Amino acid sequence: MGGYNWLLVQVIWVGVILSGMATAALTAAANGSALPNCPNWCGDVEIPYPFGIGEGCYLNKSFSVNCTKSSDGRHRPQKRDVVVQQISIQGQIDIFMNTVEVCNNGSGLSTKFQFAGLRIASNAFTISNTQNVFIAVGCDTYAYLTGKQNNGNFSMGCMSICQNQSNVLNGTCSGIGCCQVEIPERVSNIILEVHSYKNHTKVLDFNPCGYAFVVKKELFKFSSVYLSSLQNNRTIPMVLDWTIGNERCKYAQHKPDYRCGGNSTCDDPENGYGYRCQCRKGYDGNPYLPLGCKDVNECLDPNLNNCTSPKRCINTEGSYTCSCPKWHSGDGRKDGASCTLNLGLVNKIAIAVGVGFIVLLVSSSWMYLIIKQRKLIKLRERFFRQNGGVILRQQLSRQENSVETAKIFSAEELKKATNNYHENLIIGQGGFGIVYKGVLSDNRVVAIKKSKLVDKSQIEQFINEVLVLSQINHRNIVKLLGCCLETEVPLLVYEFISKGTLFEHIHHKDRSLLISWEARLKIAAETAEALSYLHSAACPPIIHRDVKSSNILLDGNYTAKVSDFGTSRLIPLDQIEVVTLMQGTLGYLDPEYMQTNQLTEKSDVYSFGVILIELLTGEKALSFDRPKDERSLAMYFLSAIKEDRLFEVLEQNLWTERNEKQLKEVANLARRCIKLKGEDRPTMKEVAAELEGLRKMDKHSWVTVGSNSEETEYLLGEKSDSNKYDVAIKSSVVYDSMKEHTMVPFDGGR
Repeated sequence: MGGYNWLLVQVIWVGVILSGMATAALTAAANGSALPNCPNWCGDVEIPYPFGIGEGCYLNKSFSVNCTKSSDGRHRPQKRDVVVQQISIQGQIDIFMNTVEVCNNGSGLSTKFQFAGLRIASNAFTISNTQNVFIAVGCDTYAYLTGKQNNGNFSMGCMSICQNQSNVLNGTCSGIGCCQVEIPERVSNIILEVHSYKNHTKVLDFNPCGYAFVVKKELFKFSSVYLSSLQNNRTIPMVLDWTIGNERCKYAQHKPDYRCGGNSTCDDPENGYGYRCQCRKGYDGNPYLPLGCKDVNECLDPNLNNCTSPKRCINTEGSYTCSCPKWHSGDGRKDGASCTLNLGLVNKIAIAVGVGFIVLLVSSSWMYLIIKQRKLIKLRERFFRQNGGVILRQQLSRQENSVETAKIFSAEELKKATNNYHENLIIGQGGFGIVYKGVLSDNRVVAIKKSKLVDKSQIEQFINEVLVLSQINHRNIVKLLGCCLETEVPLLVYEFISKGTLFEHIHHKDRSLLISWEARLKIAAETAEALSYLHSAACPPIIHRDVKSSNILLDGNYTAKVSDFGTSRLIPLDQIEVVTLMQGTLGYLDPEYMQTNQLTEKSDVYSFGVILIELLTGEKALSFDRPKDERSLAMYFLSAIKEDRLFEVLEQNLWTERNEKQLKEVANLARRCIKLKGEDRPTMKEVAAELEGLRKMDKHSWVTVGSNSEETEYLLGEKSDSNKYDVAIKSSVVYDSMKEHTMVPFDGGR
């Protein structure tokens, strides 16, 4: 076949083969394991009934054993041509089985026939699927095991190939020099075949033969030396399982030939077609003999009983009892009632002491819990005052007629909402603190931020920002619902946004393909609208100060939600800028703000311009994985625009002829947003209007957006005065922010 020499080397009929070395040989006396007047031993191997030596000593021919004298003068039990090593009443028989092999002695392929199994066509024996494995050894070898299973034909095989001996790994049968296959249940009457692909001519110098055999798992560990030396050790240990008859216990127990004797039970093994017998608990011996199961005297072995005193162990039929000394009562067992002094007065005193102890313990625990609860209440009250709870409550009382006000949550309410802040509900964490997902009593899903830091000197500012931000009601801004002031660090409660951050959707490749250009433009327009609202419509105006893609969340409809006001500033209307320590995220920071520490609303415009570039290119704002001159996305983008390479830096598959004009306009808008001087940048109001106009380009052909700033100003009308919305605070609080999936405007962290 195709130049290969397919050679059947050996056919081995095995009635049924079963598992390995019997670990628990029968402990009955020598004259109690076989039938009366029948040999009980052959050499050093015990032959228990239903096995037997000689006519009338075995159950049927399937269990007949020959006791033969070997060349070394020792007697060995055999089943046909197979040497029996051990027989267990628990249902196993250990045998020595020869390998089958195919060899090339240098002059061609030769076959060596060696009987390697039990040639018994009987369902009494099955090969042990738990203790044996089918093995083939060789570098030019494939082997088959065929037989019967559930009255049908069965076959399986494996292949072992290797080019040289150095490729072979010791201790593993993965197909290089050695392969193995697990054996399923109820396999009998097996035939082993081994073949060679190329007559071993390619590997003759180190592997002249191929072998196949069934072996006990724990006794075989492959070694590369077997490729040349296994032919010198052809006897392999394996295990058979055996059962009685061809029926299960349910039917066999009603038949006249049922073999389980007195004080025994019937068992249906998984790997077999018949049944087995076993002695009941408290009995030992051969359950296949009429009176083979004898009572075990548990009192003779301390390991078989659990009496508190071995001297007070009393053996009974199939069990034992324990007694107690005089004046004591109980069952005398270590795991039971043991033995207790049975004096009335002593019992009464003991009961009184026990009851008194229990009462004292309960009352002490009760008092401890009351004191602990009071301390907790006082601690919460102290935290509430320290965190400005009194001020916030007064402010809220003045806003009772407001449509939206912040709610003060209790510590218990948020503890219950987060299942005591269970770790499985963590949806974001970092140096700022931890954010949990929670469900309030009214079934609202919220995000609860538990921060790490607090600045007690800025409590009044913190309360003011909570009041202002909680009243912001814009569909593109994450809603602050309230706070809890009963903990050392205030807890902030926000609406929960389900789809994660824009950063994840842009930069995780498995998600970025799902965001079309239309969706990206929509997200950009909604984000710009939210920032424009904060700069122009909020009172007082708010500079976000940390605009970035990871602070833009997406809800179930992929609507943009601006989040994370942890570093934001509330700006009095009479100021246009504020001197403050630089805070923000590298890659998004306004260069002018970095140089002067002068914070204006144009700093948010710069950061938004970087987000536009992210949406266009799919690249991160700052990445040290890129070449040095491309690490800053803003600088790299400006360079590409200057060199007229816009469509080279756009994200793959983003450009189409239909959206080419939009892409150019958005790129031009981004370029204007990231100008070095803030006064040269458009306001967020202008940016929002221009993006909204671009979104309508496809819907209304008469709506166009110019490719330069002059045309944009013409379409928008008179250029807005950005200084009108710039703000300043001389001393303010910086609150940490939520990351990843949730957003926390600010907290007590400074």
